[in-house]
Amino acid sequence: MLQKLTEEIAECYRHASHCRERAKRAPDPLTQRDFLDMEWRWLSLARSYEFAERLSRFTAPFRKPRQQTNRRSSSAELPSQAPQRV
Repeated sequence: MLQKLTEEIAECYRHASHCRERAKRAPDPLTQRDFLDMEWRWLSLARSYEFAERLSRFTAPFRKPRQQTNRRSSSAELPSQAPQRV
């Protein structure tokens, strides 16, 4: 998953760079503003992906033990849930 995010981040930065270059060559201020707005959106998306990647890396150590604990507790609870005689 992290590799895919890293690729997505790089692609966003490539698009942002392309928009910046197009803005420099824009024939009029309105077109230039449009390309700069697109650059800003690509950069925002890249930052969002970067945050998701950092969050995933931060939470990974906490997720793994919890998943194993849940599996063990689920199997441990099965015998205690046997039907009781009345």
